Amino acid sequence: MSAFSDLDSNGPISDQDIDFIHRLAKKIHLSGFTTPSIFFLEMLRPFSSLGSHALVFMGPIITGFIQSDGYYRAAELLNKKATLTILLDEIERLDLLDSNDGIGSEN
Repeated sequence: MSAFSDLDSNGPISDQDIDFIHRLAKKIHLSGFTTPSIFFLEMLRPFSSLGSHALVFMGPIITGFIQSDGYYRAAELLNKKATLTILLDEIERLDLLDSNDGIGSEN
């Protein structure tokens, strides 16, 4: 086994994690930065595990300014392969529901 292997990268995502991802997607959608966020997350996809480790490394500094529970949960979720796919799908779903010309809008 390699020292850089992801031990839990294919593990299951719990219902609490799904709820956290939905809340994060809703915050991104409400911020108005849907398109830049989608581009950024797509660029981050190949490096999500590395990003997860970087977040853990920077945690002691960053959590001095923000709540640590959500921060470390996001860092843990980035290490799982399906997380970014679920997050991107949820952001796009919220954007589609919000748009007037989307399939999901009511007339």
